[in-house]
Amino acid sequence: MSLTLLAILVVVILTLGYTLYGQLVARQYALDDSRTTPAVQKNDGVDFVPTKRFFLLGQHFSAIAAAGPIAGPILACQLFGWGPCILWIALGVVFIGAVHDFSALVASVRHHARSIAEIVKDNLGRRAWLAIMAFIWIALVYLIIAFADITAATFVGKTEELAGAAPFNKGGAVAFASTTYLALAIVMGLIQRKWDPPLWLMTVVFVPATLLAVWLGTKVSTLLILPQTSWAVVIMVYCFIASLLPMWILLQPRGYLGGFVLYMALAVGVIGIFFGGFEIRQPVSTGAPLAGLSGSMLPFLFVTIACGACSGFHGLVCSGTTSKQIAKESDCKPVGYGGMLLEGFVALIALATIMIVTPEVSKGAAPGRVYGDGIASFLTVILGKDAFLFAATFGAMAFSTFVFDTLDVATRLGRYIIQELSDAHGWTAAIVATAVTAAVPALVLVTAGPGAYRAFWTLFGTSNQLLAALTLLGVTVWLQRAGRRYWFTLAPMLFMMVVTLWSLLGQIVQYGRAISAAAPGTPLVPQISNLAVAALLFALAAFLIVEAARAVSRPRLVPPAAGLPAA
Repeated sequence: MSLTLLAILVVVILTLGYTLYGQLVARQYALDDSRTTPAVQKNDGVDFVPTKRFFLLGQHFSAIAAAGPIAGPILACQLFGWGPCILWIALGVVFIGAVHDFSALVASVRHHARSIAEIVKDNLGRRAWLAIMAFIWIALVYLIIAFADITAATFVGKTEELAGAAPFNKGGAVAFASTTYLALAIVMGLIQRKWDPPLWLMTVVFVPATLLAVWLGTKVSTLLILPQTSWAVVIMVYCFIASLLPMWILLQPRGYLGGFVLYMALAVGVIGIFFGGFEIRQPVSTGAPLAGLSGSMLPFLFVTIACGACSGFHGLVCSGTTSKQIAKESDCKPVGYGGMLLEGFVALIALATIMIVTPEVSKGAAPGRVYGDGIASFLTVILGKDAFLFAATFGAMAFSTFVFDTLDVATRLGRYIIQELSDAHGWTAAIVATAVTAAVPALVLVTAGPGAYRAFWTLFGTSNQLLAALTLLGVTVWLQRAGRRYWFTLAPMLFMMVVTLWSLLGQIVQYGRAISAAAPGTPLVPQISNLAVAALLFALAAFLIVEAARAVSRPRLVPPAAGLPAA
């Protein structure tokens, strides 16, 4: 099968999924535009702002599209081949991932735009709230560890002597382009704050300036050369500072510019896949064991691909910011369900970037480099092969752009959780909570060394997918206690709960064996930390399942949730 035909088939599945299954799920929630949403009811011009669905979809998509749907499919293809990956991305995103995002968004809107943790508190109780808050913080820390190290890997690379040109270091070029991009976002934020020029003017100035930063990176590629571990520390310092800054200085302008980079990368991917004439050069399957507790396709395919098919982090975005901007309930489907299908398309493009190279070339390669080189190959279809240095830098910078948006948002969310659990507020409390959230990943990255993301990725993916299962658990309890239909959230919740708990058990066994078999003096930081965290996550999930069982045994909600069809 050709790459183009395969991509067309996936697009057809996603389209039918939105049109048919998405509409079926929407009917279960009985979306009603006559019901006032929290954004309209409160409309404070700061947090609660009714937003048109087209603009909200773009903002929401930029917030959820990070490194997960890029790195996950590439790593999974290296382990299992492209066949199982394409099946899980296409079917998983329609029946599980999009249902999760859609349900989290609707549940938040129906709960006055409150967070997933608060929805769990309302329906399962305070003890369950404490457990899921702890779970979310741990999941965020693992997200930061995996994404920071995988980004640092894109900032290093050997210097090549090019005929008739200055030495070129792709890692240095990406590092310069990425840091310049962040500086441009800060300048844009300051100008917007002081003079408030028209948005179109800011766009025509700063979007081309972002591309100029990529070109400059190819000219000064040897300026920013640091070891990977040093870059990981620098990134964590950035996370600490960025998560304390007012959102108008960095987060908002960076998200706006990053959206253009995201859409350009998507456009390049579409052109490359459909018009580049590239052949599939990866095997359909690597012959990995079908099921087991170590290195098997089941359950590790699902947690390796992670955000490409389902992501618990999306529930935090849906219930944290997006639900406060829904102008009418019918917008929940295109924004929640449709946004996740777009993420599935990002995963398809990422998978294509490794499918077009041989296993010998891709074996052991960092996902950021595979994606960057793949996007570069697609971009040369437009610009020609003479522009490969620019194309390669743009591709890798696009990857790091997705990650930066997630890294400091995750650090900021971690700070909020610590402050809420400790009931500590004020500037000092914010600094301490941020320092704790950033220091733990920094310590792990320094002690684990370069390439640590491979040791932590599976547990990150598991925690992320298990968070999605717990979110669906909370929504299912809400629907059940209201006496409403809940099969469409119960089924994906059970599936994700089984595969993630299975994965945790496998990792506990795997790390326990590695620790017991290690020779004296062997560094065991990843194994020990992963073993402890896997056991803790399993215990927290089990506790939440018990609390859910207790909740459904209690009398149902009176009055029942308004507007939901009867069971």
